[in-house]
Amino acid sequence: MNAIAPASEGRAPASVQSGDCPAASALDDRRFHWRGVTGEGRHRSGRLTAPDAATASALLRADGIVAAELDERGLAKPARTTAREVTAFTRQLATLLSAGLALVQALELLARSSSNSAVPRVALGLARRISAGQHFSEALSAYPMQFDRLYCELAAIGEATSTLASALARLADQRERAAAQRAKLRAALAYPCAVLLLALGVTAALLGFVVPTFEQVFEGFGAALPAPTRAVMALSDFMLRWGLLLFAVSAASALVVARLVRHWPRARAVRDRLMLAVPVVGPLARAIAAARWSRALGTLLAAGTPLADALGALAHVAGNTVFDAANAQIEARLRRGEGLACAMRAVGCFPAALVEPLAIAEESSALDAMLPDCAALAERAVDEKLALASACAEPIVVLVLGLAIGSLVVALYLPVIELGNVV
Repeated sequence: MNAIAPASEGRAPASVQSGDCPAASALDDRRFHWRGVTGEGRHRSGRLTAPDAATASALLRADGIVAAELDERGLAKPARTTAREVTAFTRQLATLLSAGLALVQALELLARSSSNSAVPRVALGLARRISAGQHFSEALSAYPMQFDRLYCELAAIGEATSTLASALARLADQRERAAAQRAKLRAALAYPCAVLLLALGVTAALLGFVVPTFEQVFEGFGAALPAPTRAVMALSDFMLRWGLLLFAVSAASALVVARLVRHWPRARAVRDRLMLAVPVVGPLARAIAAARWSRALGTLLAAGTPLADALGALAHVAGNTVFDAANAQIEARLRRGEGLACAMRAVGCFPAALVEPLAIAEESSALDAMLPDCAALAERAVDEKLALASACAEPIVVLVLGLAIGSLVVALYLPVIELGNVV
């Protein structure tokens, strides 16, 4: 199949949620089930996504298939892409526009050249909507899973000022920095989590297989066992009797909590507040959210967005509901006439190292020039905190692992040592 056909048969056929355009429903993708014959006379069947039956037939003909039956099965599901794919799409589109290509031509070229199953469909959907008369930012709003409000706002500014290529380049830079920060966080957490899982696995194996063997040996001693040994054996009996049930309940509880956090805003808000309150994790989470917020605000101001309007586009950019609520409060205070730094102090979320330079920049009317530097400073603070946390986590995890395994071994060998002393 060509660049579009795998999207239709593959992982996530997409329907375009229309924006505010009255005729947008005619631009939505449909699901089709087809039966046809190849040039060699072989019968084939499958599914694909296209805006209409004529386009679906053309896609099949391009692959050398003559459609005998083509049944529409309703609107397709929303397209699903990863953040990395959207960032790559943004960077490539900015490069093509900088080279002088027209927007529709660049989108069609990306659709043909991309090997991903969802990105070509999104690109062609955007090209189709722009050809139908929509603005680029309006077409982007039809794909909310790929392009958030910040993305649409910057695209609208770039389109209005004929600087769309540079606006997309700034967006790609901002998304790449956020992705790099997430990668550093995952790398810092990977080693401690792996070692802790190993410790849990080794401890469970000792309690489930080794301790019962020692218990049979100790029964022949005919003497009272030390308290640590009795505690370990009781723990082993409890795990053998209730371990599977406890594991199942824990896994089910974790899945329920994850689902609640994902789909229930109040649960997500509770999680975010708890995360900010944890002694070690809280300062790091606060620094990450502040860095994301300041970088996104600096990107918008650099593009020429008014401050109050820029804050309206930062609704979910921090990745933390506490900061999202603080952003809304800051926006309301600014519309009442307060300054940015004063509003940031009032909400109490942002570190002083970010607020104070912004206060000076605001007084000197250099906020748009200072915000990128403040964002870079906040990102460096995050990097330093991540490096410190990673450096401290390694010895702590090794110490915990050694204490856990060592305590079990000592408890098991205490009766043997005491018996040797008696003999």
